[in-house]
Amino acid sequence: MSGAWRMVAQSHGGPEVIAREDFDPGRPGEGEILIAQDAIGLNFIDTYYRTGLYPAPLPTPLGSEGAGRVEAVGPGVTDFAVGDVVGCASGLGSYATHRIVPADRVVRIPQGVSTQDAAAMMLKGMTACYLAEDMIALKAGQVALVHAAAGGVGSVLVPWLRDKGVIVIAHSGSAEKAASVEADHSLHGSFDDLAKAVRDLTDGAGVEVVYDGVGKDSWAASLASLKRRGLLISYGNASGAVPPISLLDLSRNGSLYVSRPTLFDYIATADDLAHTAERLFDRMQRGVVKAVIGQRFALADAADAHRALEARKTTGSTILIP
Repeated sequence: MSGAWRMVAQSHGGPEVIAREDFDPGRPGEGEILIAQDAIGLNFIDTYYRTGLYPAPLPTPLGSEGAGRVEAVGPGVTDFAVGDVVGCASGLGSYATHRIVPADRVVRIPQGVSTQDAAAMMLKGMTACYLAEDMIALKAGQVALVHAAAGGVGSVLVPWLRDKGVIVIAHSGSAEKAASVEADHSLHGSFDDLAKAVRDLTDGAGVEVVYDGVGKDSWAASLASLKRRGLLISYGNASGAVPPISLLDLSRNGSLYVSRPTLFDYIATADDLAHTAERLFDRMQRGVVKAVIGQRFALADAADAHRALEARKTTGSTILIP
């Protein structure tokens, strides 16, 4: 296909390794569709593939999430037709003008949800969905701590939890970011002081669950903020990988539970994917969660977008426009 291009990591390293490359996506094969993309979501996991923290062959096509219109369908595809508005948050290669993906990894975007909003929300929103709905059955009145509450996942997870009646203690990296978060308690500042603040807000009990996408820097504070038999969900490594832990630390801190989940185990089947996307789009249509697009970059400027993301200079979601 003439004119198709993408951004790839030519080697492992900093944002400077990202380069533009022309390519021919070809025709979709059996069970595949070709999407002409309108918008692409930027996610921290993209930096893991760029740096080599998550292994992938080089040069590595970057990105998992995007939205656009079906341009062609392969043999055997009956659920989608040319012109359908769709989104995908699976595999690698979304930093591209065009993308071929398996049809069972694609969801139809309903009316009232734009392709930009879908691209900004698919991966982050479905992550918030499984964190809030599938990992622990939180009830109204229970208390959760959400790290990076002004970030991509956090900005969706906080209102999702509050819609369930969960009391949310949000933590952000700056006063400005904390002021943008509508939580029951919106904190900022050093992780060294966080556990005490959480204990003070919960009459010494701690929280039922900690949602931690920060990783290394927040680990100790997360453990210290949990109530007895609480759950620490470590779903990201924004500050680096969590250091090796001793299971005795979980015992000494109150018989704690720890999970390191990934979205793709919660959308492994077509039915799981459809159910998760349905719950996300339902909340978007009802206004429970919104696509807060804090930044838009040209796709060709993907390296600048990575720099902003890693420097914690972004709020909400960031999208790339081909």
